[in-house]
Amino acid sequence: MATKIDKKIVAFKVVKDEVEEEKIEVPAAPVREHMHENVERPDMLLGSTYKIKTPLSEHALYVTINDVVLNMDTDHEARQPYEIFINSKSMDQFQWVVALTRVISAVFRKGGDVCFLVEELKAVFDPQGGYFKKGGKFMPSLVAEIGDAIESHMKMIGLIKDDSLDEHQKKLIADKRAEYEKKQSCDNGEDKGSFPAGAQLCGKCHTKATILMDGCMTCLNCGDSKCG
Repeated sequence: MATKIDKKIVAFKVVKDEVEEEKIEVPAAPVREHMHENVERPDMLLGSTYKIKTPLSEHALYVTINDVVLNMDTDHEARQPYEIFINSKSMDQFQWVVALTRVISAVFRKGGDVCFLVEELKAVFDPQGGYFKKGGKFMPSLVAEIGDAIESHMKMIGLIKDDSLDEHQKKLIADKRAEYEKKQSCDNGEDKGSFPAGAQLCGKCHTKATILMDGCMTCLNCGDSKCG
Protein backbone atom coordinates (compact mmCIF):
# COMPACT_ATOMS: atom_id res chain seq x y z
CA MET A 1 0.00 0.00 0.00
CA ALA A 2 1.43 3.39 -1.03
CA THR A 3 1.84 6.17 1.56
CA LYS A 4 1.37 9.80 0.54
CA ILE A 5 3.86 12.25 2.12
CA ASP A 6 2.28 15.73 2.69
CA LYS A 7 5.15 17.35 4.64
CA LYS A 8 8.59 18.37 3.45
CA ILE A 9 11.36 15.81 4.15
CA VAL A 10 14.02 17.45 6.34
CA ALA A 11 16.04 14.36 7.40
CA PHE A 12 16.17 10.58 6.95
CA LYS A 13 18.00 7.51 8.20
CA VAL A 14 18.28 3.83 7.21
CA VAL A 15 16.39 1.52 9.54
CA LYS A 16 17.66 -2.06 9.79
CA ASP A 17 15.33 -4.98 10.34
CA GLU A 18 15.25 -6.12 13.94
CA VAL A 19 15.75 -9.70 12.81
CA GLU A 20 18.48 -9.98 10.25
CA GLU A 21 18.24 -12.75 7.73
CA GLU A 22 20.22 -15.75 8.93
CA LYS A 23 23.32 -16.36 6.88
CA ILE A 24 23.89 -19.92 5.70
CA GLU A 25 27.54 -20.83 5.48
CA VAL A 26 28.31 -23.34 2.76
CA PRO A 27 31.41 -25.39 3.67
CA ALA A 28 34.14 -25.30 1.08
CA ALA A 29 34.55 -28.49 -0.93
CA PRO A 30 37.54 -30.50 0.26
CA VAL A 31 40.55 -30.33 -2.02
CA ARG A 32 41.17 -33.68 -3.71
CA GLU A 33 44.81 -34.65 -3.44
CA HIS A 34 46.56 -35.98 -6.51
CA MET A 35 49.92 -37.68 -6.80
CA HIS A 36 52.82 -35.35 -7.60
CA GLU A 37 56.54 -35.17 -6.93
CA ASN A 38 56.09 -32.96 -3.85
CA VAL A 39 54.00 -35.53 -1.94
CA GLU A 40 56.07 -36.38 1.11
CA ARG A 41 56.79 -40.02 1.83
CA PRO A 42 54.85 -41.20 4.91
CA ASP A 43 56.65 -43.20 7.58
CA MET A 44 54.55 -46.25 6.63
CA LEU A 45 53.52 -47.41 3.17
CA LEU A 46 51.32 -50.30 2.08
CA GLY A 47 53.22 -52.75 -0.08
CA SER A 48 53.01 -56.03 -1.98
CA THR A 49 55.81 -58.36 -3.03
CA TYR A 50 55.75 -60.49 -6.19
CA LYS A 51 58.06 -63.46 -6.77
CA ILE A 52 59.58 -63.91 -10.22
CA LYS A 53 61.26 -67.24 -10.98
CA THR A 54 62.76 -67.56 -14.43
CA PRO A 55 64.89 -70.18 -16.20
CA LEU A 56 67.48 -67.43 -16.70
CA SER A 57 68.75 -67.73 -13.13
CA GLU A 58 68.66 -70.22 -10.29
CA HIS A 59 67.67 -67.42 -7.92
CA ALA A 60 64.24 -65.76 -7.88
CA LEU A 61 63.62 -62.03 -8.05
CA TYR A 62 61.32 -60.35 -5.54
CA VAL A 63 59.52 -57.24 -6.77
CA THR A 64 58.13 -55.04 -3.98
CA ILE A 65 55.81 -52.14 -4.82
CA ASN A 66 54.86 -49.69 -2.07
CA ASP A 67 51.76 -47.50 -2.33
CA VAL A 68 50.82 -44.18 -0.78
CA VAL A 69 47.16 -43.71 0.25
CA LEU A 70 45.71 -40.42 -1.02
CA ASN A 71 42.56 -38.73 0.34
CA MET A 72 42.35 -41.16 3.24
CA ASP A 73 38.92 -41.63 4.87
CA THR A 74 37.12 -39.81 2.03
CA ASP A 75 35.08 -40.91 -0.97
CA HIS A 76 38.16 -40.31 -3.11
CA GLU A 77 40.53 -42.56 -1.15
CA ALA A 78 42.91 -44.32 -3.51
CA ARG A 79 46.22 -46.17 -3.51
CA GLN A 80 48.93 -44.89 -5.81
CA PRO A 81 52.28 -46.61 -6.47
CA TYR A 82 55.09 -44.66 -4.82
CA GLU A 83 58.24 -46.76 -5.12
CA ILE A 84 59.52 -50.13 -6.32
CA PHE A 85 62.35 -52.37 -5.14
CA ILE A 86 63.76 -55.53 -6.73
CA ASN A 87 65.86 -57.93 -4.65
CA SER A 88 67.62 -61.19 -5.47
CA LYS A 89 70.54 -63.33 -4.33
CA SER A 90 71.83 -63.16 -7.89
CA MET A 91 74.03 -60.14 -8.60
CA ASP A 92 74.23 -60.78 -12.37
CA GLN A 93 71.62 -58.13 -13.22
CA PHE A 94 72.27 -55.84 -10.23
CA GLN A 95 73.38 -52.74 -12.13
CA TRP A 96 70.48 -52.38 -14.56
CA VAL A 97 67.93 -53.60 -12.01
CA VAL A 98 68.87 -50.78 -9.60
CA ALA A 99 68.71 -48.26 -12.45
CA LEU A 100 65.31 -49.57 -13.53
CA THR A 101 63.83 -49.36 -10.03
CA ARG A 102 65.01 -45.78 -9.59
CA VAL A 103 63.56 -44.66 -12.92
CA ILE A 104 60.22 -46.42 -12.30
CA SER A 105 60.00 -44.98 -8.76
CA ALA A 106 60.63 -41.49 -10.14
CA VAL A 107 57.80 -41.95 -12.67
CA PHE A 108 55.48 -43.18 -9.89
CA ARG A 109 56.17 -40.08 -7.79
CA LYS A 110 55.73 -37.75 -10.75
CA GLY A 111 52.04 -38.60 -10.78
CA GLY A 112 49.55 -38.63 -13.63
CA ASP A 113 48.72 -41.76 -15.59
CA VAL A 114 51.58 -44.17 -14.86
CA CYS A 115 49.91 -47.21 -16.42
CA PHE A 116 51.84 -46.70 -19.66
CA LEU A 117 54.87 -48.22 -17.90
CA VAL A 118 53.28 -51.65 -18.12
CA GLU A 119 53.03 -51.70 -21.91
CA GLU A 120 56.51 -50.19 -22.31
CA LEU A 121 58.12 -52.86 -20.13
CA LYS A 122 56.12 -55.75 -21.57
CA ALA A 123 57.21 -54.73 -25.07
CA VAL A 124 60.92 -55.32 -24.29
CA PHE A 125 62.28 -58.43 -26.06
CA ASP A 126 65.45 -60.29 -25.15
CA PRO A 127 67.63 -60.77 -28.26
CA GLN A 128 68.58 -64.21 -26.91
CA GLY A 129 64.92 -65.24 -26.83
CA GLY A 130 62.21 -65.32 -24.19
CA TYR A 131 60.89 -68.15 -22.05
CA PHE A 132 57.68 -69.78 -20.87
CA LYS A 133 56.42 -69.32 -17.33
CA LYS A 134 54.77 -72.10 -15.37
CA GLY A 135 51.34 -72.51 -16.91
CA GLY A 136 52.54 -71.85 -20.45
CA LYS A 137 52.55 -68.04 -20.57
CA PHE A 138 55.31 -66.66 -22.79
CA MET A 139 57.58 -63.90 -21.50
CA PRO A 140 59.75 -62.16 -24.12
CA SER A 141 62.24 -60.96 -21.48
CA LEU A 142 62.90 -60.56 -17.76
CA VAL A 143 61.99 -56.86 -18.09
CA ALA A 144 58.64 -57.89 -19.58
CA GLU A 145 57.96 -60.12 -16.58
CA ILE A 146 58.71 -57.22 -14.23
CA GLY A 147 56.16 -55.25 -16.25
CA ASP A 148 53.73 -58.15 -15.83
CA ALA A 149 54.20 -58.00 -12.04
CA ILE A 150 53.56 -54.23 -12.06
CA GLU A 151 50.41 -54.81 -14.14
CA SER A 152 49.15 -57.37 -11.60
CA HIS A 153 49.71 -54.84 -8.82
CA MET A 154 47.95 -52.03 -10.68
CA LYS A 155 44.97 -54.30 -11.27
CA MET A 156 44.91 -55.17 -7.58
CA ILE A 157 44.75 -51.51 -6.47
CA GLY A 158 42.31 -50.52 -9.21
CA LEU A 159 44.51 -48.44 -11.53
CA ILE A 160 44.02 -50.91 -14.39
CA LYS A 161 40.69 -52.53 -15.10
CA ASP A 162 40.85 -56.30 -14.75
CA ASP A 163 39.52 -57.68 -18.05
CA SER A 164 39.90 -61.33 -17.09
CA LEU A 165 37.12 -63.82 -17.68
CA ASP A 166 34.09 -63.77 -15.39
CA GLU A 167 32.88 -66.89 -13.56
CA HIS A 168 30.45 -67.89 -16.32
CA GLN A 169 33.16 -67.62 -18.99
CA LYS A 170 35.63 -69.56 -16.83
CA LYS A 171 33.09 -72.37 -16.38
CA LEU A 172 32.42 -72.47 -20.11
CA ILE A 173 36.13 -72.72 -20.90
CA ALA A 174 36.59 -75.41 -18.23
CA ASP A 175 33.73 -77.44 -19.70
CA LYS A 176 35.13 -77.10 -23.20
CA ARG A 177 38.57 -78.12 -21.99
CA ALA A 178 37.19 -81.21 -20.24
CA GLU A 179 35.30 -82.12 -23.39
CA TYR A 180 38.43 -81.73 -25.50
CA GLU A 181 40.60 -83.80 -23.16
CA LYS A 182 37.96 -86.51 -23.06
CA LYS A 183 37.91 -86.71 -26.85
CA GLN A 184 41.69 -86.83 -27.04
CA SER A 185 41.97 -89.24 -24.07
CA CYS A 186 44.75 -86.96 -22.92
CA ASP A 187 46.45 -88.19 -19.80
CA ASN A 188 50.09 -87.14 -20.09
CA GLY A 189 50.85 -86.58 -16.38
CA GLU A 190 51.17 -82.76 -16.56
CA ASP A 191 50.75 -80.64 -13.45
CA LYS A 192 47.27 -79.55 -12.60
CA GLY A 193 46.58 -76.21 -14.22
CA SER A 194 48.72 -76.89 -17.29
CA PHE A 195 47.19 -77.01 -20.77
CA PRO A 196 46.92 -79.96 -23.16
CA ALA A 197 50.05 -81.19 -24.87
CA GLY A 198 50.41 -79.74 -28.36
CA ALA A 199 48.57 -76.53 -27.48
CA GLN A 200 49.73 -73.55 -29.53
CA LEU A 201 50.70 -70.07 -28.40
CA CYS A 202 47.77 -67.67 -28.09
CA GLY A 203 48.40 -64.34 -29.80
CA LYS A 204 46.26 -62.49 -27.28
CA CYS A 205 47.37 -63.72 -23.84
CA HIS A 206 50.72 -65.27 -24.95
CA THR A 207 49.94 -68.61 -23.31
CA LYS A 208 50.38 -72.04 -24.89
CA ALA A 209 46.71 -72.85 -24.55
CA THR A 210 45.23 -72.63 -28.07
CA ILE A 211 43.76 -75.85 -29.41
CA LEU A 212 41.52 -76.86 -32.34
CA MET A 213 38.05 -77.27 -30.86
CA ASP A 214 34.79 -77.64 -32.81
CA GLY A 215 36.68 -76.76 -35.98
CA CYS A 216 38.01 -73.50 -34.56
CA MET A 217 41.27 -72.45 -32.89
CA THR A 218 40.28 -71.51 -29.33
CA CYS A 219 42.38 -70.42 -26.36
CA LEU A 220 41.62 -72.31 -23.15
CA ASN A 221 43.18 -69.55 -21.06
CA CYS A 222 41.55 -66.31 -22.23
CA GLY A 223 38.77 -67.63 -24.47
CA ASP A 224 40.04 -65.94 -27.65
CA SER A 225 38.63 -67.65 -30.71
CA LYS A 226 39.35 -67.26 -34.40
CA CYS A 227 35.65 -67.81 -35.06
CA GLY A 228 34.63 -64.83 -32.94
